[in-house]
Amino acid sequence: KLFFTDYGNAAKVERCDMDGMNRTWIVDSKIEQPTALALDLVNKYVYWVDIYLDSVEVVDYQGRKRHTIIKGRQIRHLCGLAVFESYLYTVNSDNLTILRINRYNGTDVQSLARLDNAKEIRVYQKRTQTAVRSHACEMDPYGMPGGCSHICLLSSNYKARTCRCRTGFILGSDGRSCK
Repeated sequence: KLFFTDYGNAAKVERCDMDGMNRTWIVDSKIEQPTALALDLVNKYVYWVDIYLDSVEVVDYQGRKRHTIIKGRQIRHLCGLAVFESYLYTVNSDNLTILRINRYNGTDVQSLARLDNAKEIRVYQKRTQTAVRSHACEMDPYGMPGGCSHICLLSSNYKARTCRCRTGFILGSDGRSCK
């Protein structure tokens, strides 16, 4: 799945399949400007920062079990969000500090470091990487991803795929080749 935020006409947190199909709103109320988003892949939770409401909130992948992690002035101007173990990591764009917040109770907010021009944060650690299994977009014997001549996108699960074409091309009737 792909998870993303939108604060156009109606602010929301959404999810869809990797090919853009099955788009679903998972949060669409009591939300104003959701920006940064992070996933807990193990427990299947979605965390986001709302910069208008000065809050960090969480829901499960279906939009249930919503609650506020932390709210208020101390977390103004947040951008970027990452989850690792018991903490959320984020960047305060006002003073360029990296903050660590206890994700279970919103306490223990600590400033860890200051970085010039930081706007995003990621955690790279072996335990945060999901196991890779064979999938529908693997290279075929001819070197084409999933048998697609241009672009292969995973669909509703790792066994299904959708072929797409680069700009200026159209998908052929075989659903794989681009012309």
